[in-house]
Amino acid sequence: MKLVLKTKVRGYYIDVMDRFDIDLFKSLKPIGAKMEITQFTGSKTGDIVALVFTSPIRTKWVSKIIEHGQDDAKAYFIDIGTQLPFPLKEWRHKHIVMSLGDESSMIIDDISYSTGKKLIDILIYPFMYLGFYPRKSGYKKYFN
Repeated sequence: MKLVLKTKVRGYYIDVMDRFDIDLFKSLKPIGAKMEITQFTGSKTGDIVALVFTSPIRTKWVSKIIEHGQDDAKAYFIDIGTQLPFPLKEWRHKHIVMSLGDESSMIIDDISYSTGKKLIDILIYPFMYLGFYPRKSGYKKYFN
């Protein structure tokens, strides 16, 4: 299943991507969730992000950055889930920051996930959307 969210923010795309750090990650915590960041090594290839959610359910989530890059129009990194909460079996999240000129950028969260069952993927889509949609205001607050 695919979920794509786009958010326009202030800032040159390279500067925006450089601020994809632990402080941004903390500010994007899902509403109502209690979580602890147990490991955050960055947003470059080989880096790891590990979380423990303690509420509303107790679970671990570990992602590994498998690729990052930059060109004249965009910067990006891709993480995949290596330890995912039930019922997720696959997770791929491409974080893209596209240039909209010197003063603004577009952050694109391009997410693909699978539970292994198409019906369950469809049933959890609203929860995934509601879990990630607040990032739009989080990004605007952090970058603007």
